Amino acid sequence: MKRQSSPQTIDVYIATFPSNIQAILKKIRAVAKKAAPKAEEKISYRIPALFQDGVLIYFAAFKNHIGVFPPVRGDAQLQKQLAPYRGPKGNLKFPLDEPIPYNLISRIVKLRVKENQERASAKRKKK
Repeated sequence: MKRQSSPQTIDVYIATFPSNIQAILKKIRAVAKKAAPKAEEKISYRIPALFQDGVLIYFAAFKNHIGVFPPVRGDAQLQKQLAPYRGPKGNLKFPLDEPIPYNLISRIVKLRVKENQERASAKRKKK
């Protein structure tokens, strides 16, 4: 896994990984974009990210897992389903030797869209 110091696009980031990891990253990207079709794709902190009224999701490949950030809060049922994947700081680690729960990633993005829209709407009302 040879990566340049700071990829300029998500496509470049994904291309730096072996084909099996590329397939997972492409699917996460597609699932996230389907859940948030208006989201803007960026590289932030040298990893792929989707933004819509703020950050929705960061995702990155590591040696043994796919990391998804930031921590998810606000939906008790979703948090319970994500519990086996939580890292020490609440970020998610999906092991590469297990099926990736794409349906949970979709739910995370949809929840974050809703939260970000509510926050943005509250800010606009204050002005």
